[in-house]
Amino acid sequence: MQQELYYKEVMKLGQKEVRSKTAKNENPYLPALDEIVPPEKALTGIHLGVIQIPVWFIVGTKTAGRLNAFTTDFLPILDEGTEFADKWEALYRSHISEGIREPIKVYEYLNRYYVEEGNKRVSVLKYCGAYSVPADVTRIMPDDTAGEEAQLYLEYLEFNRYSKVNFIELSKRGAYRELLRLMGKSFDEYWSIEEQRRFSGAYYYFEKAYKENGGDKLKITIGDAMLTYIRIYGYTELQNAGEAEIRINLRKMWEEIALNEKDDAIELKTAPPEEKKQSVLSKVLPIAKPAKLKVAFIYDTLPEKSGWVSDHEAGRKHAQTVLGDKIDTSVYISDGERDLSDILEQAISDSNKLVFTISPRMLNTSLRAAVEHPETVIMNCSLNTTHRYVRTYYPRMYEVKFILGVIAGSLTQSGRLGYVCDYPIYGQIAGINAFALGAQMANPRTKVFLEWSSVKGAKEAALDLNRQHIHLISSQDTARFSQDDRRSFGLSHIGHDKTDLLAVPVWKWGVYYERILRSVLDKTIIDEYDHTARALNYYWGMSAGVVDIEYAPALPLPSRRYADFFRSSLISGVGKPFLTPFYTQSGEIIGSRQSELTLEQIISMDYLVDNVIGRIPTYDELTEVGRETVDMVGIRQARIKANQKTEVEL
Repeated sequence: MQQELYYKEVMKLGQKEVRSKTAKNENPYLPALDEIVPPEKALTGIHLGVIQIPVWFIVGTKTAGRLNAFTTDFLPILDEGTEFADKWEALYRSHISEGIREPIKVYEYLNRYYVEEGNKRVSVLKYCGAYSVPADVTRIMPDDTAGEEAQLYLEYLEFNRYSKVNFIELSKRGAYRELLRLMGKSFDEYWSIEEQRRFSGAYYYFEKAYKENGGDKLKITIGDAMLTYIRIYGYTELQNAGEAEIRINLRKMWEEIALNEKDDAIELKTAPPEEKKQSVLSKVLPIAKPAKLKVAFIYDTLPEKSGWVSDHEAGRKHAQTVLGDKIDTSVYISDGERDLSDILEQAISDSNKLVFTISPRMLNTSLRAAVEHPETVIMNCSLNTTHRYVRTYYPRMYEVKFILGVIAGSLTQSGRLGYVCDYPIYGQIAGINAFALGAQMANPRTKVFLEWSSVKGAKEAALDLNRQHIHLISSQDTARFSQDDRRSFGLSHIGHDKTDLLAVPVWKWGVYYERILRSVLDKTIIDEYDHTARALNYYWGMSAGVVDIEYAPALPLPSRRYADFFRSSLISGVGKPFLTPFYTQSGEIIGSRQSELTLEQIISMDYLVDNVIGRIPTYDELTEVGRETVDMVGIRQARIKANQKTEVEL
């Protein structure tokens, strides 16, 4: 009698769910695989044998025969007193006393399972909160693997092939590789049983802490949340942490977790904010002079060893000189002997309230420090990062690259130009395309031959272009201090025995830091952070005076005047480097009428325009420094290994 009453209560829950979803115009019943893929596909499926599968990935039935017997959560809805109800109750009693051990039979499609035999067993297990179930699995591969969902599924299959882990779900392409990198494992490395066990334990404790913190209210996957946690605290710490410690850490970084839900996770600030005006009272009444703002600059090498660091150091000195009565700056250098996290902790313990880390490679360490020290503002010099606790800043260098392209296109006689790029990261691809489109505007027959300094070095890249009889070359954006790279800077005519510099990009870091610091001093940046739930990326350009172009004496006067026309148009906002339509290398047309790409579209470019000859390098082709940089802010193509497995191999 008690069991009959129990089924009645479960049935009521199911019928309540049906009414609720019907009222919302949602389908309350289970989906059938045969209505998603042709039934004959099951005949060509890959039999995986009996394995443990996560219960929460079981989402439907194989055929339409049982659709109206269960809700989408597998709650039973058929009336009590039926044979179905009696069998469900018998299964429930058996599970409570002995557990369900007989494997169900399922088909797996795109990492979801559809039941052919054992629907009532799944219903009982889901209701009782079971974690996994033994299942005889047949995998059905998608016919079309070009779509985003199918590509993500192929990445999961590659991960599963070596790890045998099937319970973690990541929703962004490249995320499985990132997870393995953060774990210190290569993608094609088989996991031991012990490694699988430790990973399963870490996932279990994270899942419990995550749900206790309210994770069930978010739409993201538990895997996405766990990857975000590992980015900040590391995989080893997650393994060694207990549930209580994980729960505390999650509270500290919850806004970072919640940011995964947003489609528009980044808020771009394209121009410096207006300085706040003093009130009338503040001009009349005496106000105590505030203490100087302490500001730290973290470098990853000595300024005399790197043009990039030297430029930032010059910017720091400019800001200190201009704002000397309001700020006190200091420099901390990560020279390889001290851990970067220790250096950041030292800077914060020295009472610095604003910290600049000037390399994308410092991003993850900066993020953890920002989570642990919310009283300190930490800014990282990078672009297109979806991190809530770290603000990022970078100039719109593609504007200068467009002008360099216009100059090069107007000067070339052969129609063959060279371009040496540093890293395949966000912002750099826009620079390549802007240069190519600028050159095409000046000379429609122009082709831009692309090489990468992060593959072969700047000097060798330029020599390779010379061997192809290409002499007008746009190379690195800032001077390098190593002897081999000194000739590869800006737009030059590089001959066999002579190099004539024509024009160079100018990074005005002094202006950038001065304007950021003024915004911190008047609390504008603090207010911007408090009034948004998104990641803040400061992406200022020529109109803000943070980047510009300089001409060398070798550049002819007509070319200077030509370039000045485009420079003025970009500063005024009239000039648009990325006017559509234009074509990519693959023949895809970008835009259908004359309009301007959004900044988000420009930043996230992962394609090359049609007059570029060359390609984006694979991860394996990059230097060690190149890989470290790509790991942080690289575009998706650059994270693909040269030996990535194909669909057939999977």
